[in-house]
Amino acid sequence: MIGLAMVGVLGALAILPGCNDDDDNSETLSLPKQPNVVFIMADDLGYSDVHAFGGEIETPNLDALAASGRLLTNHHTGTVCAITRSMLISGTDHHLVGEGTMGAPSDERKGLPGYEGYLNDRALSVAQLLKDAGYHTYMAGKWHLGSNVANVDAPVALGTIGQTPDQWGFESSYALLGGAANNHFGHEAAGSKNYTENGAYVQPGQPGQPGGAGGSPEVFYSTDFYTQRLIGYIDAHKGDGKPFFAYAAYTAPHWPLQVPEPYLSKYKGKYDAGYEAVRAARIQRQKDLGLIPKDFTPFAGEAETLTVSAPSANNGTASARYISAVHSVADGYTDYGQGHYNKKWSSLSDLEKKAQARYMEIYAGMVDNLDHNIGLLVQHLKDIGQYENTVIIFQSDNGAEGWPIGTNAGGGFPANAASLDPKPVDEANAVEPVYSTLGTDNGLAAAKRLQYGQRWAEVSATPFRQTKGYMGEGGVGTPLIVHLPGQKKAAANSTVFTHVTDITATILAAAGVTPPSTPAPAAINVLTGVDANKGKVVYDNRYVYPVSGKSLVDVLLGKSTASVRTDAFGDESYGRAYLTSADGKWKALWTEPPFGPLDGHWELYDLSADRGENKDLSVTNPAQLDQLIQQWSSYMGNVGGVEPLRPAGYY
Repeated sequence: MIGLAMVGVLGALAILPGCNDDDDNSETLSLPKQPNVVFIMADDLGYSDVHAFGGEIETPNLDALAASGRLLTNHHTGTVCAITRSMLISGTDHHLVGEGTMGAPSDERKGLPGYEGYLNDRALSVAQLLKDAGYHTYMAGKWHLGSNVANVDAPVALGTIGQTPDQWGFESSYALLGGAANNHFGHEAAGSKNYTENGAYVQPGQPGQPGGAGGSPEVFYSTDFYTQRLIGYIDAHKGDGKPFFAYAAYTAPHWPLQVPEPYLSKYKGKYDAGYEAVRAARIQRQKDLGLIPKDFTPFAGEAETLTVSAPSANNGTASARYISAVHSVADGYTDYGQGHYNKKWSSLSDLEKKAQARYMEIYAGMVDNLDHNIGLLVQHLKDIGQYENTVIIFQSDNGAEGWPIGTNAGGGFPANAASLDPKPVDEANAVEPVYSTLGTDNGLAAAKRLQYGQRWAEVSATPFRQTKGYMGEGGVGTPLIVHLPGQKKAAANSTVFTHVTDITATILAAAGVTPPSTPAPAAINVLTGVDANKGKVVYDNRYVYPVSGKSLVDVLLGKSTASVRTDAFGDESYGRAYLTSADGKWKALWTEPPFGPLDGHWELYDLSADRGENKDLSVTNPAQLDQLIQQWSSYMGNVGGVEPLRPAGYY
């Protein structure tokens, strides 16, 4: 049931000035010299999960930022966590700086430049550039860009440079090094090396650490803890006159689904109507809020699959020739893997529905708790007199996590999880003694990897197609809210294409920092004639790739409504690919079969009329599609991207 406070928020949002581009409610905005910057990253949060973007989850603190800020409704990231984070820190394409895939690939690309699996030495760091410009730089939360701690005692020949945040310009940092917490309540195994503080391994959840669940100093819950750690870093230098950059890299609502009370029970019964009903309600709210046009056609939803589609005959054999973005059926490539189960609500048993509804209740609680902590962070800025001097930016790192639910013991996810019917896991989770423990602190070093599955992720992605790991708008489109210093009113939504690298450029521009631009000297390989320093610049005695994102400062200040991008934009990961035309109208999209077209053709969508990606126009517009594919091929050459011989998502 929606409480009275939430009804007030709903009413306020329904009449928010500036909720669409036709509203005239501008105010004169300017940026102070070297403002503070707080960048908040959610983990695997879907486009519509935030209430200001159409969701039913209570997020009053983000709603308040939206009511005195700007929504950027056409924002894009990478397909998965580490890829996006590498682009945020470096300001450029992930293939250039070590995260061609999330972590080092295990296929034929292993060892290639750009596929190191950590932020490589050819990357800039937004934190280091800000630190050089006189900023304090703080980070708490998920790093996912390398785990080696610097060994200052090692001989130079063996390498002394680490990969943790302290080595990339963060003055103070508490970091989860990998991609996911084993348990949001801590309980790390003795001797684990999953967390560092300022470059030294630490164990979360130990007595004496501040900011635990329920306010107890000895109880650790990740979202609560990261907030308090970041506040502590800010307060350590409060009043010294220096600006600060604070990166709140939350791990919610990434699995395992866990949250303390009262959030664990708050949404009980809220999702009993099922996927389709919740998604339809979100679409209606998005239209009411002006986030999408009244005549917008949302993605219709993935087709129901009650059986697993068979792979091609040669799948998994040495003779397999896999269809890819560069290898078509016409060229003799015919192989692909198997499909997976994907049921609609009406096809679930009563026990499956009970478990599935509970998963989403817990997920919603995690989002609600995340919003609560964002509110604490914002209130602290007000308490120390820095709110009016701070740029606040909020986004997710990619689309919603739609990992298929497997059936192995413990509800984890084996390599072939996509082939397995989730029914046994769901029904086992719906009965006691398991059901009552879902989402709770089990006190162990590893929690059950509780997920909410493909259909709830589709709901989170509303109104778009596909989810995390894919190149559809639901996989790479995320909410973005920006609040500027002194801003009191909601500015008109920005609907032009933006990308996470633009956020890097924007942060630097707001801080008055000019990224390095002196070209690196040529380094020609005498055998190949290739210049190893092509496109690089000089910084701190290194040759690095420059920031390629475009500053959004003029857009945010209301000085421009035009796109900051004048070139086509492309990306690739795990063999999946897309390219959006320079004018933002056309999008070429490639997804491997059976999740994309079985013949492996590139799809074409007119985003100006169909951002829901419902109508493939590849057959009627072949010349337009060919042009985009050629531009994508040029993009891959420019960034050193290598299409894998077997495209496959990261699941």
